[in-house]
Amino acid sequence: MVLNAVKSSFKKNEAELSDEAFVPSLKTLTALKQNIPYLKDFHFKKTSVRAGDAKSAFKGRGIEFEEVRPYKFGDDVRDIDWRVTARKNQPFTKLYMEEKDRQVFVFLDLSSKMYFGTKTELKSVCAAKIAALLGWLALSYHDKLGLAIYTGTQTYFFEARHGETYFLSVLKKIEDVARQNLSLTADTQTLSQALKQFEAKIFRSSVIFLVSSFDADDVAFKTVQTLTNQNEVYMIDVFDPLENDAPPKGIYPSVYQGQNVLLTNDGKSFEQTYKNYFAHKRELLEDFCARYGAQYRPVQTDLPIYTQLKPV
Repeated sequence: MVLNAVKSSFKKNEAELSDEAFVPSLKTLTALKQNIPYLKDFHFKKTSVRAGDAKSAFKGRGIEFEEVRPYKFGDDVRDIDWRVTARKNQPFTKLYMEEKDRQVFVFLDLSSKMYFGTKTELKSVCAAKIAALLGWLALSYHDKLGLAIYTGTQTYFFEARHGETYFLSVLKKIEDVARQNLSLTADTQTLSQALKQFEAKIFRSSVIFLVSSFDADDVAFKTVQTLTNQNEVYMIDVFDPLENDAPPKGIYPSVYQGQNVLLTNDGKSFEQTYKNYFAHKRELLEDFCARYGAQYRPVQTDLPIYTQLKPV
């Protein structure tokens, strides 16, 4: 019943939508591993702790050279050993010995506000796919991966570990939580409370991905600001196409601060106000990231994720 009710909120021209638009299956989250080669140029910067204190996680670079091997699709072209390549008449790439395991943490927002969508899939599904793709990418570089799932009522935390078997159990939990939360129960835990719990459990000098739509209060952003002090932080802003463009003229039932209201699009004035509202929200996020040294990535739900995560 709940699933059918949620489906009715999508555009009517989206004739037959599979359940994957509303709940990400373990199979789908696992299959995202095949997109890793498209993100090989997504390199973490070095944290400013101490020179050589941690490797650049997505480059796989350390200080000590280890060996060369034949070039594989997805390898960083900057690591090609041109001397060996010329001698062997085929491309070879350099490998570097890892200095230290890098800790990568993903904070996944699956609270009630993420269960919204008008095209392709819910924001919650897109967010879950982002978390899965980033997890596979981190593991491909032998980094330790940890993850937090914020449901709106509680936060599940998985400590940073190596290994695909472990990560598959995390992905199964994401699927289970996404399905349970289709009941759309009211949130009892705020984003700021969840971020505080998350902050207390992570390690310093970590790479942190915060995946949410960031309808947050000042307290939440103060916690994010604290996280940027000693970590490398990425804010992944998940949004629906409707948040870019106003709906056609008409009257729309909506909910604002728990109250049912009617939203009326009566022409250009409304459309401009609507567009300005969401543009202002994004501008605030971009300014915040620029001020505190975080990285900002907007991700629209109906476009390929890996093309939007890559640096511009």
